Amino acid sequence: MVTMKNPAGSPALTPDQAFDALYAFCAPALVRQTYLLTGRRELAREAVERAFQLAWQRWPEVARDRDPAGWVRAVAYDCALSPWHRFRPRHRAPEPPPADPADRELLDVLLELPPSYRRTLVLYDGVGLDLPETAAETEASTPAAAHRLTHAREVVAARLPELADPAELHRRLRELASTERLRSARPPAVRTGCERRNVFWTRAAIAFTFTIVGATTLTLRTAPTRYEAPVAPAQAVQGVPPPAALGPLSREEQALRAKLHQATPGPERLAPQAR
Repeated sequence: MVTMKNPAGSPALTPDQAFDALYAFCAPALVRQTYLLTGRRELAREAVERAFQLAWQRWPEVARDRDPAGWVRAVAYDCALSPWHRFRPRHRAPEPPPADPADRELLDVLLELPPSYRRTLVLYDGVGLDLPETAAETEASTPAAAHRLTHAREVVAARLPELADPAELHRRLRELASTERLRSARPPAVRTGCERRNVFWTRAAIAFTFTIVGATTLTLRTAPTRYEAPVAPAQAVQGVPPPAALGPLSREEQALRAKLHQATPGPERLAPQAR
């Protein structure tokens, strides 16, 4: 691949190199932060990989963003806190808790917080963002973010009084995220997975389009070309006398037959002649 040079003369990074540099800088810490949000190691890794796959898919947009790391972090947090994970079979069973009882108790307190409060606490006291940045990333107003942060700190301090100091809480969050052995995939694997996903969905869209075209063509060929009135439903006819039973004629019937024969003279009934 031919690389571009900036005006200073130093070679510019290719898109692959720029993406790999961003991934190597952000992915390890981002997996640990996402673990604080979910308490699940595999889910944290999947969320970060999915976020970077979306970043590679929209790389021209992400590369020009004023904070690419923040863009990926916001997407990873959204993926990790998605409520649809509860319907996945392998995410229903609990994962092994941290080995240290103190870490286990802190993680339990974090997971008891509502997702929005937990995310605000991790961003402010874990990542180290200021309040306006935390509010912007959580799509909340600054007073709302401050209220969530205060409430989350109060819950943590009520359960763990030694973490009432924000500096101590910040240190314990970083330690909790660092003690777990959380690994992220290699950047080429993430880019390859994104490209494979794009190919799959492209083929699926093409197949769906051909299915719609085929169904439309079949409908046009088999549909009637003129209006056909629907057949009226059957209705019972009223006033029809019941059929007469077989048997000898009564006197009245014989007299009526004689009158009919007299009123309508005609040829005798034809009968076959025997040979």
